[in-house]
Amino acid sequence: MNTENNIPSAIDQLKSISTTVISDALGINRGISGLKKYHQHSLKLVGRALTIKCSPGDNLYVYKALKLVQKGDVLVVDGRGAVNNALMGELIMLQGLKNGCEGFVIDGAIRDVEAFRNTPVYARDTTHFGPFKNGPGEIGVPVSIGGHVVCNGDFIVADDDGVVSFSPEQVDEIIQKSLEILKKEEGIIDQINTNRMDWVDLILDKAGI
Repeated sequence: MNTENNIPSAIDQLKSISTTVISDALGINRGISGLKKYHQHSLKLVGRALTIKCSPGDNLYVYKALKLVQKGDVLVVDGRGAVNNALMGELIMLQGLKNGCEGFVIDGAIRDVEAFRNTPVYARDTTHFGPFKNGPGEIGVPVSIGGHVVCNGDFIVADDDGVVSFSPEQVDEIIQKSLEILKKEEGIIDQINTNRMDWVDLILDKAGI
């Protein structure tokens, strides 16, 4: 099991592994779905979740979380999927980055999309309407993002293909399985390059067709 002292090494390894490979290592259909990336470039996001649960369209506790952000955190906001009011925009993004935030995963809407061009952000939608600031909310509790439970401190990995998360207790196993998958895929690519289809036959034989 990885200790907190080994977390930086794990993060470095995860930066070189795609979400598709990690998703396969986690198992079919396990992970966050329904969010879209709104940054304009191909960016990799790896960090630890700082979880926030908001009332729909209300970002008061996002402000509170800005006071708690530590270097390497990813703000993970459960906005109940509501998209009528944005939960964050350029100002919160800038303050979060200033405080050490690596990126943002929002089950809700954002605004000021152009400002996120070079900052990893995944959200359900966009809107020009601003948020309420009344609460209630919670920080550091399990949240539901696209139907997937994310706990405070979980690993977040995101890229062009989407967002995955898993607990610190799983990180060694996920990295090991991911490396095994990558090695297997290298063998398949070698077959393709040498005009062999053994890997296709293996799948079809297993299915009995």
